[in-house]
Amino acid sequence: QVLLVETGGGLVQAGGSLRLSCAASGRTFSSYAMGWFRQAPGKEREFVATINWNSGIRKYAGSVKGRFTISRDNAKNMVYLQMNSLKSEDTAVYYCAAVESSGIRSQSYEYNYWGQGTQVTVSS
Repeated sequence: QVLLVETGGGLVQAGGSLRLSCAASGRTFSSYAMGWFRQAPGKEREFVATINWNSGIRKYAGSVKGRFTISRDNAKNMVYLQMNSLKSEDTAVYYCAAVESSGIRSQSYEYNYWGQGTQVTVSS
């Protein structure tokens, strides 16, 4: 069982930055691929970024590539999403997710642990 808790959301102006954090419980955090997803009002949940167990592989959605960076600290059981050059279309609830895997996963159905989400609102 893995419990995930996201923090760091908030209101920011377009062009600004935010860093989301996700704290994970459990002693086998390094066995998990981690992902960030987001869901805007009236839209389906969409993939944002994923990272493998040793940070050797990362993948991003095209809409955030070059602006967002996913990272993890296995010693602290933490995963982060640094978001720069934010746009109004980045407004959504952001979710952290985990799945036991040595690789990366970019489909929401592949993840079996989810956080409660944190709201990010970008004002234009």
